[in-house]
Amino acid sequence: MTQRRFVIAGTGSGVGKTTLTIGLMSAFIKRGLTVQGFKCGPDYIDPTYHTAVTKRASRNLDSWMLTHDKVIDILNNGSIGADISIIEGVMGFYDGKNPETNEGSTAEISMITKSPVILVVNCESMARSAAAIVKGFQLLTEEPNIVGVIANKVGSEGHYQLVKKAIEKECHVPVIGYLKRELDIEIPERHLGLIPSIERGELDTFFQTLGDLVSETIDMEKLLDLSIADPVPSSKDSSLFNKKKEQIVKIAVAKDAAFNFYYPENLEILEAKGAELVYFSPLDEVLPENIDGLYLGGGFPEEFAQQLEKNEQAKSTIKTAINHGLPTLAECGGFMYLTESIQTTDKKTYQMAGVIPGKVKMQQTLAALGYREISGQNDNYLLNKLVARGHEFHYSTYESTEGSIPYAYETKGLRGIKKEGYLLKNVVAGYTHFHFGSCPDMVDNLIAKCLEYKQNERTQQ
Repeated sequence: MTQRRFVIAGTGSGVGKTTLTIGLMSAFIKRGLTVQGFKCGPDYIDPTYHTAVTKRASRNLDSWMLTHDKVIDILNNGSIGADISIIEGVMGFYDGKNPETNEGSTAEISMITKSPVILVVNCESMARSAAAIVKGFQLLTEEPNIVGVIANKVGSEGHYQLVKKAIEKECHVPVIGYLKRELDIEIPERHLGLIPSIERGELDTFFQTLGDLVSETIDMEKLLDLSIADPVPSSKDSSLFNKKKEQIVKIAVAKDAAFNFYYPENLEILEAKGAELVYFSPLDEVLPENIDGLYLGGGFPEEFAQQLEKNEQAKSTIKTAINHGLPTLAECGGFMYLTESIQTTDKKTYQMAGVIPGKVKMQQTLAALGYREISGQNDNYLLNKLVARGHEFHYSTYESTEGSIPYAYETKGLRGIKKEGYLLKNVVAGYTHFHFGSCPDMVDNLIAKCLEYKQNERTQQ
């Protein structure tokens, strides 16, 4: 049985992959198809657009954080019930973890998933030269299946025809459409403020307009034909999504406009291994009662610092529960929230939960970016003799108000090894974002600690 899926790949970052991807999603939905979105790499932002357009949770496919089998597992699980799957690439097609290999690149994802590739080329100020670019991508390695090209930022229909003739003559793949340069399409509120805008439906009109524009200049029928692919089998017995236990613990998960950076698989693996997830918002709610654990994900707490500061009840209930021993995992934004304060870029300081001694300062430049291989420090129960994979991406720095720091992790990245995070009682916190699929045993450790806490609570009652 064949399936329909394809990769939208770019010659580099900024070539228009996200705009084109959400436009194609909208166009296919208007044709009555159910569309599933995927994103190559660890990005949390672009999948929110996919989810908003398709009304299905978009998923990350990352061949560095995850084994190839798990990448296929996520692809197959996410594609259930969809008529077509669209995989948005990251950076340039061959850019990944290593400049000498395809490791972690969009090209590698296309090969693992055996997906047809549509290459997006910025054709501004060129004609025949566009064919040289496409030819180079074809010849660097033979394994990816580049089946078509979309020309972006063309000046006119006449310009497009020049590009199309050159590429099809020299590269022997169809050029199936274009987007004009003067459309000047920009995704509104691309970073900060993104989640609230999507949740309020403010981008729906933009998505619909983009879908119409794409349908006018791209051959959607041809794209459907090119998207036909053979299924890629995965083992059902070893699937990340097999339910292995009945619900034995309750874990509260912060999920709102301030805290929303979660891989869907992280939450599903928790559920598969015996956790009932109880969602709440630290912006305007308190910590739920009768819970056995807490998961504070990343997001933009600095953008909502004033509102977080004002919700004294949330801070109080969280701090009290943690001081009482509540097992807690806090990633990036969650880590920031547990500190004493956040200073924003305008130098205003807002009081946070005050669990972790120290303060966070926002800055204009990136403080850390990249993949991380993570091991535990100081008897970290989460990563006891385990190694997980994840990434860091943040503009803030943490300053301890005490002497020595009980680090939670040792992380290995492109620039070497460093100590990171903070370990306090049953709190494991730091800037690192985990993908639980890289080390499912860490979820067993978290749930075991939650169960231990639950049983102790019952004994004391």
